[in-house]
Amino acid sequence: MNIHGRPTRTIWLAEDGAGVEVIDQTRLPHAVATVRLASLADAAEAIRSMIVRGAPLIGVTAAYGLALAMREDASEDGLRRAVETLAATRPTAVNLRWALDRMAAALLAPDVNDRVAAAYRMAATMADEDVATCRAIGEHGASLIREAHERTGRTVNVLTHCNAGWLATVDWGTALAPVYVAHARGVPVHVWVDETRPRNQGAALTAFELGQQGIGHTIVADNAGGHLMQHGQVDLCIVGSDRTTATGDVANKIGTYLKALAAHDNGVPFYAALPASTIDWTLSDGVREIPIEERSAREVTHMTGRAADGAIVTVEIAAPGSPAANPAFDVTPARLVTGLITERGIAPASRDGLRGLFGDRPA
Repeated sequence: MNIHGRPTRTIWLAEDGAGVEVIDQTRLPHAVATVRLASLADAAEAIRSMIVRGAPLIGVTAAYGLALAMREDASEDGLRRAVETLAATRPTAVNLRWALDRMAAALLAPDVNDRVAAAYRMAATMADEDVATCRAIGEHGASLIREAHERTGRTVNVLTHCNAGWLATVDWGTALAPVYVAHARGVPVHVWVDETRPRNQGAALTAFELGQQGIGHTIVADNAGGHLMQHGQVDLCIVGSDRTTATGDVANKIGTYLKALAAHDNGVPFYAALPASTIDWTLSDGVREIPIEERSAREVTHMTGRAADGAIVTVEIAAPGSPAANPAFDVTPARLVTGLITERGIAPASRDGLRGLFGDRPA
């Protein structure tokens, strides 16, 4: 995707072939800046502090984090400690553990003589695979937008929640990939962008992405989605997923469940777009089994933005002394999900639906 007309990925190997560069997403949309990751500690902090975020990008960053760790200590103990360090950074997104397990298996293979070189190769492979996977998600999901346009004969209004665009992946995105593909093919599309408090990733990141691609969009308050659906202003909802159970339950940014309820009540199709790496085949009840990250209360009580003079400032918006809770995700039960858009096609949100696409995966 583009930033100021220049094709850009969210993560790439530095020119020296050792460090890793990432877009600092905590500074968007007001500044486009990069951060160099030079160590395991740097990679862990980038994930923990949300310099990088989004399940697929977290996974690839963790892969590169292990490559950086191998430069420090390529022993089996060093690998084990690095995996433990990175695994502890974010609990909800399953891509993190998936990427670490895949990297560890590759680096512990008996034919690996140079773990440092092998780690960099595998991380680069995973990054390229993520781009191809997200592009495939876009191809499949774009058919839904095209069908909606053919049915109505007008611009298709898609509502999304939080940021599941290319900034959440290496490129293309998950929930926004269908929008990008449809737009590139000339299908008229407009996106309702939930602001997504408390971190405002919809207003800050999704709106930034869509603006850079020249796609029509409107930022709305989180609680406006139901109203828009009641008045026929939403043709379909497409959201991302940080973890999906084997039965089709979807964990995504807090507030997704409420959008699914409103969509169900108003007959609006509700889809989650996700790569197979986001499916946790060991879980069957998302509400009870998916761990929900509780983030700092300060994200709720304070807000950061750009002042009239251009300065970036953080202000307190809550009553002083009031406590705040900050669950970062919620779970939408499969019964409220019309379908799951994956790199292999669109499946019903059910065990049978997922097995129909991924019969080669663990039972």
